[in-house]
Amino acid sequence: MKLFNCQNCNQTIFFENMSCEKCGAWLGYLAGLETMSVVTRDDEIWLAATVPSERWRFCENWERTACNWLVGADEGPFCAACEHNGIIPDVSDPLRLALWTKLEIAKRRLYYTLLKLDLPRPTPASGDPQPLQFDFPAASPDEAPVMTGHDHGLITIALDEADDAHREKMRVDMREPYRTLLGHMRHEIGHYYWDKLIRDGGRLDAARAVFGDERADYTEALKRHYETGPPENWGQSFISEYASSHPWEDFAETWAHYLHIIDTLETANAFGLSLSPRQDGIPGVDRQTTSNAHENRDINALIEAWLPVVFAVNSLNRSMGQADLYPFVLSAPVIAKLDFVRELTQPSPAS
Repeated sequence: MKLFNCQNCNQTIFFENMSCEKCGAWLGYLAGLETMSVVTRDDEIWLAATVPSERWRFCENWERTACNWLVGADEGPFCAACEHNGIIPDVSDPLRLALWTKLEIAKRRLYYTLLKLDLPRPTPASGDPQPLQFDFPAASPDEAPVMTGHDHGLITIALDEADDAHREKMRVDMREPYRTLLGHMRHEIGHYYWDKLIRDGGRLDAARAVFGDERADYTEALKRHYETGPPENWGQSFISEYASSHPWEDFAETWAHYLHIIDTLETANAFGLSLSPRQDGIPGVDRQTTSNAHENRDINALIEAWLPVVFAVNSLNRSMGQADLYPFVLSAPVIAKLDFVRELTQPSPAS
């Protein structure tokens, strides 16, 4: 993720900001330009300081304080992220509005990457046989819990997942080292891109060679995973315990981690992060190795940049009494799987 500056006062601003904390100027995100801009209102339209010749308005969800993206004045009501929404909770309930807003913040972070990688994102109105849609339903007390998951392009994230206490309880109950809204979305959309890029892209044989045969009974595989746990020494071949349950889950977990890595490295570069450990045996990282993480076609260079960053931030977290930010080990087979995802999202010129 990039860093941004307020054009009015030069204060550092962030992707989630709706106004500048220093001067109070209204802010909007221009997805096509990958930038935040100060905006001023002119009757029914908005003018952006970054591109003053254009006319803009906010995504319709801005009125609900759930989006800060701008769209062209003559375009549809929703931005490139919100136009994929299906079910949303009753936002007249302040608590549900607050939880939904958290989900939308995570989804916009996801879409920042999808747009940057120029991945297919057909909307429900596009006529595509498998459009991409997000549902954020809230369970009623007398109904069964909402299940987070993916089903033929429909990604469902239970509203309860935006409640920190509920999500932490689920993380502990499921024996997960990491559980976040953004992590959910990156994982579930990995299932979608298995369908779009692998199944429909003629890459099934290649994917099976790396992740295994997805034709294995999925229901039985998950049942076995939850009853008996992961195989012994799962960490030698999988990024997480859950990844070992079925090839589809292995791919989705690997996909999510690839997005974790490239976005975090972009953020490290935006801060000009440079590591020079005062101990032998710990590799350093310079700005050059992190500068083009979204376009890096060398998985080894990407991992060489990633590992010292992880070592540093995990150590900082421990100094604050917090759990590791990234509690995962990248074995050689996992790195090969990450490279498969890299090739899907950033194919080499010859492919």
